Amino acid sequence: MNDLCATRDLLLHGRTDPRAELERALDAARSAANAHTFLGLAPERALREATAPGAKTLPLAGLPVSIKDLFDIAGETTAAGSAVLADAPPARADSTAVARLRAAGASLIGRTNMSEFAFSGVGVNPHHGTPANPADPATPRIPGGSSSGAAVSVATGAAFIGLGSDTGGSIRIPAALCGIVGFKNTARLTPLEGALPLSTTLDTVCAMTHSVRDAIVAHEVLAARKVALRGKPLKQARFAVARTQMLDGLEPAVAQAFEAAVGTLRDAGAQVEEIALDAISDLGTIQSTGGFSAAESFAWHRQLLAAKGDGYDPRVRFRIERGATMKAWEYIDLVRARADWMARVAVAIDRFDAVLSPTVPITAPAIADVAPGAERDEAFFRVNALLLRNTSVVNMLDGCAISLPCHVPGQLPVGLMLWHGAMHDDALLDISLAAEAALNAARAA
Repeated sequence: MNDLCATRDLLLHGRTDPRAELERALDAARSAANAHTFLGLAPERALREATAPGAKTLPLAGLPVSIKDLFDIAGETTAAGSAVLADAPPARADSTAVARLRAAGASLIGRTNMSEFAFSGVGVNPHHGTPANPADPATPRIPGGSSSGAAVSVATGAAFIGLGSDTGGSIRIPAALCGIVGFKNTARLTPLEGALPLSTTLDTVCAMTHSVRDAIVAHEVLAARKVALRGKPLKQARFAVARTQMLDGLEPAVAQAFEAAVGTLRDAGAQVEEIALDAISDLGTIQSTGGFSAAESFAWHRQLLAAKGDGYDPRVRFRIERGATMKAWEYIDLVRARADWMARVAVAIDRFDAVLSPTVPITAPAIADVAPGAERDEAFFRVNALLLRNTSVVNMLDGCAISLPCHVPGQLPVGLMLWHGAMHDDALLDISLAAEAALNAARAA
């Protein structure tokens, strides 16, 4: 299907109309492929927004956008995919992210399902069901999380942009598994106001799209800033491939797709250098007392857990409650260790335009293998750790990253992650446009 930028051009030239685009998106949202994707649709509101005077001249042109159930929408309850917040009072105002999307001409089609309280990279939800990955109609597979419904809404054509969040990979993981584009910006560039927190240190407001140019449009809206694009060609690019940990134990299909993608960039003239980046192996020790997400989520959830703990997904509750044991000095040590680690990694990658890694080391497993149930907890936590392994490095770095599809059409999706440190967003997006063009050409050949 067309991406947002192409559809916006069609609207401006009268070759399609907002009502038709919304009806097509609603048909997709109501289809069997989206059985568990949306926690609520808002067709009347979406139609008003899509057909508002002047909407098609705005950056988002009145086109459908989905909202992760983590963000406040005025008049609606924000439950974060949980059951325990189902009776919470409705939000009095839009979150900043939603307000910016509205102002840019978004048609808010509905709220999307997610891992409860955003605490999982797998995407299963015991309360609302799990959206099935549309890449494999024959076998229901996980979509990735925590922005599971956001990813499926984009991949199935129910939305052009899926608003989500990324604390350890929650945008890039589902983007990779569903075969779309997911951009995680430097966290400070997008405001968190009106979004239910997981980790105030690591949370990032960002989105999934069909293309890099759409990712740029979405980021410009969410960050209220213009991305500076130089149009740097691949023949002037220098990439690093991080060997340590990020290439360990790759599923054969992922290894093959990653090697082919790196080869495509080399063939286009890019310089690619393997580096050890041994500092990545230090993260296990640095986070051995539980990490930011456990401590900071427990601080937010402790009273709700005391009142309604039995209503939580047991797997999520277990991970949150790990934060109860972290001591103040351990948290302070974590902050200091992270700052030192970030400085070391920044020096190691400074001379490159981006680091190349597989977004995740596996393709999407079957939902049945990790579905809710104590007998599958071991498999769930093993898969969750694998999915988060590469992406979480960038969150600890306070960096930016993008996942691009790099698999052979017809096979399960694989993502190529391009990443760098904080505030390299514009340069990363710029070189990602060139990388995407080369990868798409190779996939079409």
